[in-house]
Amino acid sequence: MKLNRILPLAAAVAAIPALGFAQEAEVAVAPDINPYIFTTLLFLIGGFLVFWMAAGFAMLEAGLVRSKNVTMQLTKNIALFSIAAIMYWLVGFNLMYPGDGWTIAGWLGAFGTTSLEPVGLAAEDAALDYASVGSDFFFQLMFCATTASIVSGTLAERIKLWPFLIFTVVLTGIFYPIEASWQWGGGWLSDAGFSDFAGSTLVHAAGGFAALAGALILGPRIGKYKDGRTIPMPGSNLALATLGTFILWLGWFGFNGGSQLAMGTVGDVTDVSRIFANTNMAAAAGAVTALILTQVMYKKPDLTMVLNGALAGLVSITAEPLAPSLFGALWIGAVGGLIVVIAVPMLDKFKIDDVVGAIPVHLIAGVWGTLVVAVHTRTEIAEGIERTFMQQLGVQALGVLAIGAFTFVASAVLWFILKGTMGIRVSEEDEINGLDMAELGMEAYPEFSKG
Repeated sequence: MKLNRILPLAAAVAAIPALGFAQEAEVAVAPDINPYIFTTLLFLIGGFLVFWMAAGFAMLEAGLVRSKNVTMQLTKNIALFSIAAIMYWLVGFNLMYPGDGWTIAGWLGAFGTTSLEPVGLAAEDAALDYASVGSDFFFQLMFCATTASIVSGTLAERIKLWPFLIFTVVLTGIFYPIEASWQWGGGWLSDAGFSDFAGSTLVHAAGGFAALAGALILGPRIGKYKDGRTIPMPGSNLALATLGTFILWLGWFGFNGGSQLAMGTVGDVTDVSRIFANTNMAAAAGAVTALILTQVMYKKPDLTMVLNGALAGLVSITAEPLAPSLFGALWIGAVGGLIVVIAVPMLDKFKIDDVVGAIPVHLIAGVWGTLVVAVHTRTEIAEGIERTFMQQLGVQALGVLAIGAFTFVASAVLWFILKGTMGIRVSEEDEINGLDMAELGMEAYPEFSKG
């Protein structure tokens, strides 16, 4: 009788460790939701920081155009952002990130509208290795809108509103998503080893190429170039332009930091902090370089050059804000400031009228930032074999040429179509009176009517 009682008790005691192991095993296989949550949070925070850059572009452009065109620039900026949001949902996001649904593998993505996860998504139904679709879509949309903002400033003070907005529809819905898919969507440039961390070429130079095509076809403002001289046309409000630059500087932390695309580990969040520090250093170096150079070259500092020097430093570091040291970020950004001071008067010699200096800042500094990636980045091309500096530089140059050629040619064709069908430039009288009056029906203030 005692033995019959002892045996079941012994069996129960022996089962206790096994039960503990089973519970440990169950805990061990539970999905880790933290990377999904923190990466989604990174995209949302980064996204609304980059959204704030739309305000920065609006303030910068409003400050650098003459008073009779300020309202027009503000109208263009809020309209282009809204158009970009709709077009990126309608076709852009899937065209840029087709997954396995390429229309032409590696070259042309999928056509279709963006769909989000269902309300109240359960953890077991989520793709826990990345982030929510909504946060990814929201974050990537901001880059798309930035590309159109670059074009707006270059063509200010002489372009009609509606042709510009039609161009924005195609740029944000078709042109930008296609070229960006070649790299960020896993297309042929990605396979080739091209590297552009946050978009020095994919966003900034692409916007610059579209702006350059428009500027060449549109022509300069009336009175900008006379008898071989460049006539200064001061902006309406340098306080607004400075505010816009600081807003852009702030937004760039989301632009570059969010492009880490992960925040679920100690390494990822540390890298985000490194990106912030490098981004800030490059901007500061660009501003100081422009400040010193304008003092040396013109005997007086030029605020607009300093503002654009900071922005050029930001563009320059955008292609690789993680790998460099702080000193590396400093000299990369400093070269961006140098580019602005040299390129702005160079464009004037060729009579290319860029009202806000977007082509030097975004196109030329963007190309510089993309090429200098080869100094810091090596891409594995075989088992244990890495590209040399010259090999990586060649791949970087290939990406710049491909994206530049596609964006410039496609934009030029569209500009020519718009010019031939509805016209893209206001009349001489309307340009003299100002676009606020001509395009928006606003009466110019008497003190500004001569600006």
